[in-house]
Amino acid sequence: MLVQKLRLQRGWSQEQLAIVSGLSVRTIQRIERGQSASLETLATLASVFEIDVSQLTVEKETDMQSIAVNSREAEEAIAFERVRKIKKFYLHVAQYVLVIAMLVVINLVTSPHYFWAIWPALGWGVALAMNGMTTFDLVPFLNAGWERKKVEDYLGRKL
Repeated sequence: MLVQKLRLQRGWSQEQLAIVSGLSVRTIQRIERGQSASLETLATLASVFEIDVSQLTVEKETDMQSIAVNSREAEEAIAFERVRKIKKFYLHVAQYVLVIAMLVVINLVTSPHYFWAIWPALGWGVALAMNGMTTFDLVPFLNAGWERKKVEDYLGRKL
């Protein structure tokens, strides 16, 4: 689909396109699989890619070359969203520290002979670690670069 080509040309993941456009990731996935989209959705995507709506309905390789790439605002929106994700992660860490500290105090006061507070600390800690890995792009197969590389490998050419 043309939407996928435009997205990959900019090096965006489906999540990043969803952030910039205000559409859901699922809607983007459906459009990229070739399912029909409403005129409103197409108009939104056309404004994000700075093209005419009619270009989204007609798939021609020559149209791809004539599309001007001006993605400064989109890149800024992606950067702001990334900073928000990092801030949200740090707040999650602060909540973890406060709640686990409170549980340890309760544990030591109520039953000092059995340290049960370790179990919620471990469970929540694993979830927090996974959250941190995705927030800071430490999982190599969940980012836009990996997706772009796989598409290029599949096609046998650079995008």
